[in-house]
Amino acid sequence: MNRSDITELHFITPIANVASIMEHGILSKNLSSKLSHYSVAMQEIQDRRKNKKIPNAGELHNYANLYFNAHNAMLSKLRGRNNEICILRVEHKVLDLQGVIIADQNASSNYARFYPVVDGLAAIDKNKLFAKYWTHPENQYEEWAHKSIKCAEVFVPNKVEPKFICGAYVANHIALAFFKKLDIGLTVCIKSDIFF
Repeated sequence: MNRSDITELHFITPIANVASIMEHGILSKNLSSKLSHYSVAMQEIQDRRKNKKIPNAGELHNYANLYFNAHNAMLSKLRGRNNEICILRVEHKVLDLQGVIIADQNASSNYARFYPVVDGLAAIDKNKLFAKYWTHPENQYEEWAHKSIKCAEVFVPNKVEPKFICGAYVANHIALAFFKKLDIGLTVCIKSDIFF
């Protein structure tokens, strides 16, 4: 994958968190634990991530994490909450920040590899990352691998500043109305095809 393939990055969150995010930024797990917030994280995944370290860097939970493509397994698991969640759109310029790391698949995977930005982009198969489906009925191993690649991540030390958040997607009119009640001036639109 090339840098030109990335137009934006994504962060999945309850709409109820957005006002706080626009004040404090998208925080690392360790920083966000100090603030009151709603979580969509799966405890099983967090348990795998909490003691994980990025080679030659730091603990995973000291980084804010973003997706290249929110149309992934995590969002699929949240389909029952489409009325209350959103995808924050983050400017791709965060890839230029110092200390940013890329995981070539979901960082909780035992097979995830971590890279500096240029090497990380080169390591990701963009066709798999942006594929609509990750299912492979004929090959369970290929399906597991593809599902993890769809969750490739960008790790930003400590937090993503609010100035990099450029908009939001929601799944439907109920979520849109909920989001607009925040009255925070952030552009929001329905993009149902990214949700499940």
